[in-house]
Amino acid sequence: MKDSDAITIKTAKRLRAIRIERDLTQAQVADKAKMSANYYAKIERGEVRPSIDMYERIAKALKTTAADLFPF
Repeated sequence: MKDSDAITIKTAKRLRAIRIERDLTQAQVADKAKMSANYYAKIERGEVRPSIDMYERIAKALKTTAADLFPF
């Protein structure tokens, strides 16, 4: 596994943890971040690497900072 893959998986786990902590569904986060629920689910599973802009939208949807999303 490449380092970038490990970071993607850790970030995905962090997103899921924050979402659950906020008592939100994937669909709710996706709606607030203006993306499809399917795409957001792929992000949480670590299947895709969204852009920084997309992470910013997710952070706003979760009412947190982009820096809080990343495990490094």
